[in-house]
Amino acid sequence: MPQGLIVVVAGFLPMIAVVSMFPAVPSIIDHFHDDPTASWKVPWMVTAPGLAIAVTAPFAGALIDRFGRRALVVWSTLLYAMAGTAPFFLTSLNAMFLSRIALGVAEAAILTTVNTLIADYWDEQGRRHWLSIQGMVGPFLGSALILGSGYLTGMRWNGVFLIYLAAFPIFLAMLAFVFEPNIDAPRAAAEQGPHDRPAFPVRKIGRIGLVTLFCSAIYYVYAVNGGLAFREVGVASSDELGRITFLPSLMVSVGAGIFWLAGKRRSEVAFVLLLGLVGTGLCVIGFAPDWKWMSAGVMIQQTGAGMMILALVAWAQRELPAQHRGRGMGVWTGCFFLGQFLSPPAVTLVQRAIGSMQGTFVAAGIMALAGMLIALGSLLLRGKSTKRAVVAT
Repeated sequence: MPQGLIVVVAGFLPMIAVVSMFPAVPSIIDHFHDDPTASWKVPWMVTAPGLAIAVTAPFAGALIDRFGRRALVVWSTLLYAMAGTAPFFLTSLNAMFLSRIALGVAEAAILTTVNTLIADYWDEQGRRHWLSIQGMVGPFLGSALILGSGYLTGMRWNGVFLIYLAAFPIFLAMLAFVFEPNIDAPRAAAEQGPHDRPAFPVRKIGRIGLVTLFCSAIYYVYAVNGGLAFREVGVASSDELGRITFLPSLMVSVGAGIFWLAGKRRSEVAFVLLLGLVGTGLCVIGFAPDWKWMSAGVMIQQTGAGMMILALVAWAQRELPAQHRGRGMGVWTGCFFLGQFLSPPAVTLVQRAIGSMQGTFVAAGIMALAGMLIALGSLLLRGKSTKRAVVAT
């Protein structure tokens, strides 16, 4: 089905905004060496789209529910392509920074709409299928992005921004194949259930947002600070770090496979597994005496990380009523990227209090394991409630 391939590929567009920039940051700073603000403004260009997503995604979700899915995702993808490639033609650092903000606004609309369309187009089995494909392909695409962005940066200081040209064929494919779903279809009505109210489910969406914020903050502890943890066990070379972490990072795909296998069970089962894996992995990294033990911890943590985003998206799609799915996924997207934005300063505060990055990883691991216990308690309580209902009938 072309719609499945399109939404899977479009779901990777926000990855480009972060992954592709890291090899290019030094060369952009060097180009603007006469600008005293370049040393902090250029790194901020990496995370600026994430902050824009966190702020604007809930509004994008409201637009989706009010005006429909297709138009917003199609034209936001065009905006993404234009804003993404704009810095290749710009000569002002401030103008480049503003284009990154516009890129984040486009990403907010794309992510929110794509996750909403997955829920609109397919039933739960279809959603699990396409989300699992997305999770398995992601690590390989990330490696290709880093390789391609490094090559483009080597050609020209701002050549990395040409990688956003990939969004133009995606835009054309959307024009041809993406259609407006009929959310009043019988399947959507069946999902809604006879006892659901049409009012906006504030408590349910609030719970989804808080869990997503917590998981996102935990998710980015290793993603942002893993290199600093390895430095504390003597791995200082970037080349050596890349060789050591290459194979463990591929465990993300294993996590996606575990998600697919566990997808038919209750959401709490997936959260118990992923938070247990992430928490255990972070603790092993924190207590590791050398790089070998730390690599083992990364393998465990990355397996859980491979499940996390997929489980969060699938849970939100399952819980949200069709009439409010756009706004609900907008809140989900905003909370996930707010967690991305808040995780680094939170890690810094904990590190200053504890005194080491490894100790901070242990603290984050304990928080993840505490979350696992809460999910396990919820699973057991729901199991007892189901048994009582069966006995009563």
